[in-house]
Amino acid sequence: MSDIHPVGDLRLIPQPKILLEGTHLTRKTDVAFALAEHPDVIGHRMRRWHIPLMSAEWETRSGAPPTKANPGRSMIEFREEDLDWVLDCYDAHLHLLELHRDHYWVIDRFHISTVSHQRLRYGREVRLDWVDERLRDLGFALVHCWRDPKTFASAREHRLTYSENPARYHDLDLFVAEQATMEELVAKSTLPSLTVDVSDGDVDRIAADVIAWMKANGTFWWQP
Repeated sequence: MSDIHPVGDLRLIPQPKILLEGTHLTRKTDVAFALAEHPDVIGHRMRRWHIPLMSAEWETRSGAPPTKANPGRSMIEFREEDLDWVLDCYDAHLHLLELHRDHYWVIDRFHISTVSHQRLRYGREVRLDWVDERLRDLGFALVHCWRDPKTFASAREHRLTYSENPARYHDLDLFVAEQATMEELVAKSTLPSLTVDVSDGDVDRIAADVIAWMKANGTFWWQP
């Protein structure tokens, strides 16, 4: 764990709780790992340990063995009959966070992604205001990873060098539309929020910008 700042003030131990939201190709997962292992959060460690990172994008629900071509469903991409399962998952995830509220956490996509995806893909309105409120009570800050729409094409070219599901990135207009919807949802959230420009793909710079913003508004430190 990094040093207390200022020295002797136990209220100012670094314990950030960060929710990253954004459409595909916005470097969210790379930024999530950079934040979860940032020296300002964990200090200069001698060895690696478990990263406190979760995601609503985990494709964990399937009636058959999932494959890359046919993955399982997630808390973001799900069928109408899965809704009760999704709500139970959100409640369980939040309960876990509440039980471990004195630890730092990074979430790579959560309720904003669910609402925007279900609205645009299926025309469904999923009410997750209660998720927003419980995250606020835990001291989470919301970071919207935003990309200049003109840069999605170059981001796709980079992703295709290693993607195992390239068909996901054919229609960039879908990502531009989802980004606009997410902007609206982030603006309505009760969480303190930052929109960070990820167009240059500089993960270290993005992580540093997020931490600097959290330090400036006090959300970087342990909240009693």
